[in-house]
Amino acid sequence: MKIKKIAFFGFSDAKEKSQLYKDAFQTAKILAEDGFTIINGGGPGVMKAATLGAKTGGGKTIGVTFYPKEATNFEGRDPENPIDKEIKTANYLERTLKLLDLADCYIVFNGGTGTISEFAMTWGLAHLYFGHHKPLILFGNFWEDVISVFRKHLFLSPQELKVFKIAAKPEEVLKILSDIEEILKRRKHRSKDNFEEAFQI
Repeated sequence: MKIKKIAFFGFSDAKEKSQLYKDAFQTAKILAEDGFTIINGGGPGVMKAATLGAKTGGGKTIGVTFYPKEATNFEGRDPENPIDKEIKTANYLERTLKLLDLADCYIVFNGGTGTISEFAMTWGLAHLYFGHHKPLILFGNFWEDVISVFRKHLFLSPQELKVFKIAAKPEEVLKILSDIEEILKRRKHRSKDNFEEAFQI
């Protein structure tokens, strides 16, 4: 599996001067400079930051959108998010599933309930397809506390705690991906163990 497209999930209300917005922008910029395509939901906040960062890095962007009629708390399409390609979907669930399907890797930043649902789906998929799963990167040290609470109160298997990496800086995201891709190159005939080994680096 070659990692080419990376989905960004995060707070749709992140402001341009916030550290969250800046981190998403810089992460997308660094990844775009390295040849990755950036995918997001076509909305504001972290999504907009990801698109603008990718464009600053000379990369391509894809936005997966839907135009709600009654979803009063959904941010919808942001005209100031200048995605290169838009894929329109019929509803929120279809949008989320399309984002998950298109991407080869997921990065989850801080956010609200929408981000929590996206995180849960990416984590669940990684566990279900353990050994063949798509890389999952959690951005921000606060995830250490979140995972610690989950470990204390939920019934988690050891595998479920191996399918993600936590990155504190944009440069760490690129390093994680580089490490994974290097292992995939060395062990391309042992696909079942590829990501398990890569996520224990």
